[in-house]
Amino acid sequence: MPVTPTANIWHNGKLIPWDQAQIHVMSHVVHYGSSVFEGIRCYTQPNGAGVFRLQEHMQRLVDSAKIYRMPLDYTVDQLSQAVVDVIEANGVAPCYIRPIAFRGYGEVGVNPIKSPIEVYIANFPWGKYVPGNDGADVCVSSWSRLAPNTMPSMAKAGANYMNSQLIRMEAEINGYSEGIALDVNGYLSEGSGENLFIVRGGVLYTTPLANSVLNGITRNSVITIAKSLGIEVIEQAMPREMLYIGDEAFFTGTAAEVTHLRSVDRILVGDGTMGPITSAIHEEFFGIVNGLKADKYNWLTPVNVKVAEPVGA
Repeated sequence: MPVTPTANIWHNGKLIPWDQAQIHVMSHVVHYGSSVFEGIRCYTQPNGAGVFRLQEHMQRLVDSAKIYRMPLDYTVDQLSQAVVDVIEANGVAPCYIRPIAFRGYGEVGVNPIKSPIEVYIANFPWGKYVPGNDGADVCVSSWSRLAPNTMPSMAKAGANYMNSQLIRMEAEINGYSEGIALDVNGYLSEGSGENLFIVRGGVLYTTPLANSVLNGITRNSVITIAKSLGIEVIEQAMPREMLYIGDEAFFTGTAAEVTHLRSVDRILVGDGTMGPITSAIHEEFFGIVNGLKADKYNWLTPVNVKVAEPVGA
């Protein structure tokens, strides 16, 4: 999906024009993928706009940086305020927000320690991520997720998404909307950029962090919503065939939000439509983020945006 430029980007504590947010070709991140980042959504509300789980996203960015020994000069609160500042300066909502910290221009070589750390935050309009208005047709990828103790799956790092790119490209080339990866032991892991949920017998199952999945913030939100609706939630390792015999299945993620799966490997999930448990979670999630239901979990950070740009479907 093409990026729509906005007026400003936050860089190391200052707002700069979009076109000035550039890096040198010899920056460490270009050669070694040394970046950590976040994806956040800001939703329009009846009386304004709100950023979804902003503090949690900024905490994960700080955590990812710590795992990769990237000391940041900004606290979670400062980074959260920077997100609000750039959204209000650009006057664009709803929108997608991309904070990123990376090793910049300084030295070349695998050791990154002496390369400076740059922090940028951009926001821009962005619509539906996983294609398919009637549910996504997905496949099980031939590419596995990262093995434990190779690259840390709990860090949302740019280098990890080289694996995701292979999963997504393979899926689209073969006519699917998205791919689902298995872990190194052959158990279900996640999509290229989404956590995975399966419903069977009225119980909601999801893959645990030990199966090389990102600790998704939307994943956590869905678990919270499901429990509040009285739905039993089990986190456990699952074999691939659970996808074929599940009654319902769906992806979660900042980009994917809550996207139900119509089929996996050309096998319908249930009858292919959004099932009752997925529908209940979907309704509650979008009710909260769009301001149609009470924000009882305090998930939304208000922003003052006077000019609204609709995000395309």
